[in-house]
Amino acid sequence: MIQDSIERNFIRAAMTAPYLEREEEQALAVSWRERHDQEALNRMTVAHMRLVISMAAKFRNYGLPIGDLIQEGHVGLLEAAARFEPERDVRFSTYATWWIRASMQDYILRNWSIVRGGTSSAQKALFFNLRRLRARLSAGSDTLSNATIYQEIATTLGVPEADVATMDSRLSAPDSSLNAPLSGEPDSLERMDFLVCDDPLPDEVASQAIDVERRTIWLKDALGALNPRELRIIEERRLKDDGATLAELGEAMGISKERVRQLEARAMEKLKVALVARNPEFMAA
Repeated sequence: MIQDSIERNFIRAAMTAPYLEREEEQALAVSWRERHDQEALNRMTVAHMRLVISMAAKFRNYGLPIGDLIQEGHVGLLEAAARFEPERDVRFSTYATWWIRASMQDYILRNWSIVRGGTSSAQKALFFNLRRLRARLSAGSDTLSNATIYQEIATTLGVPEADVATMDSRLSAPDSSLNAPLSGEPDSLERMDFLVCDDPLPDEVASQAIDVERRTIWLKDALGALNPRELRIIEERRLKDDGATLAELGEAMGISKERVRQLEARAMEKLKVALVARNPEFMAA
C-alpha cells in the first residue's frame, strides 16, 4: 500500500510538472551538454516524465509492474539526455521517445518470460506487433486460418512464418516448468523425464577431444622415426580416408606390391617401437 501511494504521488507530480518552451528546452540542453549542469538535466527530465508515464501505460498489458516500466523509461530518458545534440534543432521529446521506448521494450523482453526470446530487431518487432496484427486480420474476416494469418504477418514484418507460429504459441500460453508433474500425483513423471538426449555428456566430449589431441601429438612424433619412403607408404595407406592399394602404390613408386607390403610392415613395427618408447603404457594395451 505504501509503495502504491508513493507511485501515485510520483505520477501526479510528474503529470503536473510545467512544460518547457522550445527556447528554454534548448538552453537547458546546451547547459547540460557543455557544462554538465545537473540542475539543467533535472529540469529537462522532470518536464518529460509525463512522456515516460504515457509510454509505460501503453505497455501495461504485458503483466509487468507499471512502476518498473516507469523506472526503465527514466533510464532511457537519461540516455537520451546524454546523447541529445541541441544544434540539430529537434525537440527533445521527439528524440527521447525512441530511447524511452527501446528501454522499456528491452526490459519487457528480459522479464516477460523466464525463457529468453530473440533480441534481434525482427524478433522485437514480431513480439510487440503480433497481437495487434493478428487482431486486425481476424477483425477483417472470421474465416481466415492460422496459416493465412501467419503468412500475412510474416510478410508484413519480414520474418519467417515459423517464427510467427512460435511467437504466437509463446504469447498464447504461460511458461511451464520442466519439473512440473504431468498429473496431480506426488510421484508422477515430470516433463523433464521425456527430454532424452543421446549425445555424449560434456565431460565425455572434453575427454575425447583431449585424447585425440594427445594421440595426434604422439603419432606425429613417432612418424619422425620413418625414412621418406616408409613415411609415404604410411601416409598413402593408413592416414588417408581412401587409402591406396598395394598395387597402386607400387606402380607409383616403381616397386612391386609385395615390396610395398614389406616396407609397410617394417614401418608399422617402427611406429610401434617409437610409441612404446614414449608411452610405456601402450605395452600393457
